[in-house]
Amino acid sequence: MDLHLTGKVAVVTGANKGIGLAITKALVGEGAHVVAGSLSTEHLDGLDRVTAVPVNLLGDDGPALLVQKAIDEHGRLDVLVNNVGAVRIRVDGFLATSDEEFEWALQMNFFTGLRATRAALGPMLEQGSGAIVNIASVNSFFQPDSSTIDYGVAKAAVVNLSKSLSQEFGPRGIRVNCVSPGQVGTDLWLGEHGVAATFAEASGADADTIRETAAAAIATGRFSTPDEVATLVTILASDRTANVTGVNYIIDGGLIKTT
Repeated sequence: MDLHLTGKVAVVTGANKGIGLAITKALVGEGAHVVAGSLSTEHLDGLDRVTAVPVNLLGDDGPALLVQKAIDEHGRLDVLVNNVGAVRIRVDGFLATSDEEFEWALQMNFFTGLRATRAALGPMLEQGSGAIVNIASVNSFFQPDSSTIDYGVAKAAVVNLSKSLSQEFGPRGIRVNCVSPGQVGTDLWLGEHGVAATFAEASGADADTIRETAAAAIATGRFSTPDEVATLVTILASDRTANVTGVNYIIDGGLIKTT
């Protein structure tokens, strides 16, 4: 199926690895030009039709600089994927999670996308079209314990904002949707300082046992792959889904039993 993305211009945040890198490659594979922003760009440098931009997206002006790079290079912006984010596992629960830690989670997972969206809406409104896809999380509505409480709060804000923006800007040709992954096989879960390793250190178990236990709770018995998430994002970026907006799509292998 032709997704009609040939020649389109996309901005992807947090694009250097994991889901962001997979999204970048998927968009390029459909013929788009991607302006890809991340603190480091070693996995982006040299990719065809990718402009790699080293940028601190936590800086107040970082997201706007990335969007402006797309306008300067291509004269338009068709797609924004707000992917940048991170989680710090709170093994000591809510009462040990400070205001500063909540603020960090909101800055990393909410305000980065808020600022990029604000910057992107200008050119999108001018051309009368655009698609914004925000990477949220099943933790935005499903909170199994307090270990990701600040992350869940931030991702819930992403979903709420996305639904509000879809209503305000839908009549002006701009669609806003979310993708909420469950566990994905990236460094966030499986890396040296990822979720599995953090829980293993706190509990005295080993990281493989933590990973296997998490996978066993999923109907498919495995984590999603970054490419699977990227496929869903790319479809939502396409005008093949031109009348889809304000929706939060879950990709979790059946982890969530009720919605």
